[in-house]
Amino acid sequence: MALEVRLAETSALSADVSVVALPVLAGDDGPALLGGEATVPGRELPDRLDTAWCERQGFTAKLGQSATLEASPGAAKVVLVGLGKADGVGPERWRRLAAAVVKLAGRESSAALVLPVPLVDPVAVGAALTEGAVLASYRFGVYQGAVAPPALEQLLLVGPAGDDGALREGIRKGTVTADAVSFARDLVNTAPSDLTPTLLAERVVARLDGLAHTSVEVWDEPRIEAERLGGLLGVARGSSEPPRLIWGEYAPPGAEGRAHVVIVGKGITFDSGGLSLKTADGMTTMKTDMSGAAAVLSALSACAALEVPVRVTAIAPCTENMPGSRAIKPGDVLTARNGATIEVLNTDAEGRLVLADGLSLAVELQPDAIIDLATLTGAAVVALGRSIACLFSSDDELATRVRAASDRAGEPLWPMPLPEEYADHIDSEIADMKNTGAAGQAGSIAAAMLLARFTGSVPWVHLDIAGPARSAENSGYLTKGGTGFGVRTLLEVLGSYGTD
Repeated sequence: MALEVRLAETSALSADVSVVALPVLAGDDGPALLGGEATVPGRELPDRLDTAWCERQGFTAKLGQSATLEASPGAAKVVLVGLGKADGVGPERWRRLAAAVVKLAGRESSAALVLPVPLVDPVAVGAALTEGAVLASYRFGVYQGAVAPPALEQLLLVGPAGDDGALREGIRKGTVTADAVSFARDLVNTAPSDLTPTLLAERVVARLDGLAHTSVEVWDEPRIEAERLGGLLGVARGSSEPPRLIWGEYAPPGAEGRAHVVIVGKGITFDSGGLSLKTADGMTTMKTDMSGAAAVLSALSACAALEVPVRVTAIAPCTENMPGSRAIKPGDVLTARNGATIEVLNTDAEGRLVLADGLSLAVELQPDAIIDLATLTGAAVVALGRSIACLFSSDDELATRVRAASDRAGEPLWPMPLPEEYADHIDSEIADMKNTGAAGQAGSIAAAMLLARFTGSVPWVHLDIAGPARSAENSGYLTKGGTGFGVRTLLEVLGSYGTD
């Protein structure tokens, strides 16, 4: 059961709340309670924290750091939680603070977070706190019957008078967003034999069925052949599991006069590398290779509840990449949906082949923007590590919008170039292009430049999420395994069209 976040009165803290958390800012004169003071039933708190006591505790109020005040008999434990310096407090700080509170609560069933001062944007704060708390409590226990879920069942937010309505709306939005991220994590964490393209499609249909203004259809192999998706069919040839293309749409009331954004996600449900076989170690996390599809489909599932103001189409080409007897071979040539030919020199560079078809379909819709997400290249991890995704774009305005959304979402992106002088890296002697770049050089750029050839004149952003799609450890509101990276950014982007 997911953690519940709800609004509460200060008086509610005197009953059934074992832990009360107080945000503390770091300052030049030492840690200080947010707003300078706070009220906790059964406790008298100083207007300012004792600097000497903080020094003895080693408490400087850096983000996520904590210190516990001496407990009064029968009273809730009061914990100070660092929010960092006053400058730059934004949604991501609140997410990480809420995650720290969840971890501090341990096996307690109920905790509270006191916000004693009026907030600049209580909707955004409420949403961020809810996301951080719910995602920090996420557990994937499908295959571990003996693993107990986290004990914390509810987090109470106690806000200042006048912010109740806005905080409540923030909690609602944060709950919807965190649920979508959790669904993406569930998909990514599921064993690959339990999430074949067919089974992935079934779970997505079940998720989207009945949602307001939302529809979904699944293309089977005959339909994929009829639609001439040569890249997807080529990658699928080596597997006994048939491919699927998942096509979802969200059309709010009055959709005809609204902007239209197409989101495309790579859906390789398991990647062995094909005949260009990965190492045994290299395959251990390859169920993660459908993280792009998980992100776009999960984001679509939240559009109705968040009342996203634009039309959204989600396209997810899904297949396994296996080395079966019918698998494509290095040297084969595939023809994508738009008629362009691709020489396959490395069957482990398959993501760009299926995305070529997905992007071709997206362009035919003549949307206002296309955003694709894919765990596309190991070179992205080499360049930016496992916390930051690469951003490539054909349009500066769209890139700025997406990056601003990622800042609000707490999902860092870094802009990468598409230099024309590298265009010949993917030139082929026998086809329109090849699916590999220059050996040992600019691997992420080469992949993005191939994708760019399938986006026409439509403003386009490509996010290579190979690094942050999976976490190797429990950290903050991340748990080991799939992270659901990209869901929050997509929802922020889609929502931003209503604030222009």
